[in-house]
Amino acid sequence: MEWYNYFAGFWAGAFLANFVPHFVKGVSGDAFPTPFAKPPGKGLSTPIVNVVWGLFNLVVGFLLFRTSKVSADNNLSLIVFFAGVVFLSIVCARNFVNKDKI
Repeated sequence: MEWYNYFAGFWAGAFLANFVPHFVKGVSGDAFPTPFAKPPGKGLSTPIVNVVWGLFNLVVGFLLFRTSKVSADNNLSLIVFFAGVVFLSIVCARNFVNKDKI
């Protein structure tokens, strides 16, 4: 695989990890930070905005996943993909820890 397949695989993992909290909060009817809130990433967006943002992340993550050619036959591609999941999961956890303290 080429370097850009690994790059796409990393970001596929990141976008798919970002899909989860926004979609879950949105379908649960809870407000949650998005880049469209005021202030961006700190203020709370409506559940509808979170569902749409979550679905956008799902589509981008899926397209990147397909482009990256992540495969169970290629251990390095799986490691890079899951590194993207871990990376964004930790970034989100650190960013959202104080979401209720605007």
